[in-house]
Amino acid sequence: MVRHYGMFQFHEEVTEEQIEECFREMKSMIGTIPGLLEMEHGPYESDEGLNEEFTHGFIMTFDTPESRDLYLPHPEHERVKEIVVPRLKRVLVFDFEV
Repeated sequence: MVRHYGMFQFHEEVTEEQIEECFREMKSMIGTIPGLLEMEHGPYESDEGLNEEFTHGFIMTFDTPESRDLYLPHPEHERVKEIVVPRLKRVLVFDFEV
């Protein structure tokens, strides 16, 4: 399995409703993109303060590295990126196998 982990810092003017829409659209890829098994997400919730202004995170689970590779150029992923990316000030993504 592959974990696809990301952190978002949204532009200041992005509303909570728009943030919720971003994650709703991202979750909608489950069942549409082969091999995308699940997705979890949420806002930063720690007093540690090591988030470097990233406000939200997500973890996607893929069944194989090949499925993750097919997800990247998938038309549904491209559609969702058109909604999410313009709302982001910064993004960081990190993948690892488990």
